[in-house]
Amino acid sequence: MDESQLLGFFKALADANRLKIIGLLSQENFTVEQLAAMLELRPSTISHHLSRLAKAGLVSARAEGYYNLYRLETSKLESMARQLLSRESLPAVAADVDLEAYDRKVLTDFSNPDGSLKIIPAQRKKLMVILRHIVNSFEMDVRYPEPEVNQILARFHEDTATLRRELVGAGLMERERGKYWRV
Repeated sequence: MDESQLLGFFKALADANRLKIIGLLSQENFTVEQLAAMLELRPSTISHHLSRLAKAGLVSARAEGYYNLYRLETSKLESMARQLLSRESLPAVAADVDLEAYDRKVLTDFSNPDGSLKIIPAQRKKLMVILRHIVNSFEMDVRYPEPEVNQILARFHEDTATLRRELVGAGLMERERGKYWRV
């Protein structure tokens, strides 16, 4: 399902009266006049709503005497719901979104030009961005003695004890007998 189909589907359902029409048509077929009377709306308003729903493929009409009888296209509604709820469809809608933008903003907001931190963020979400950035200064499978860890962390902030504690607490590093390593 492409983005325009998805938008059309949601726009068609993004109105309380259209949802009521869908609900009524799920029970039986109705004419414009019947729907207008039940929903206490003008027939022209019902026709407008039915047109939006028909454009999305959710309702169809067939002539019956002087009137059009509208019915819900349940197979289309079920198909759209299935596609929408598939593991591939929803992430695909956000495929062109820059997932790293927030992290870059936090790093920019909290870092000096030399890469050191202005302050250690108090907010957990922002602190995690900073910690994920800092942990990249440590190599995998290398055990660092505490003085070396402090030396690396001092490049970021003078409070190396807080940074060490937070890196371990966040599960980004482990500590045992004065040695630290990246997880």
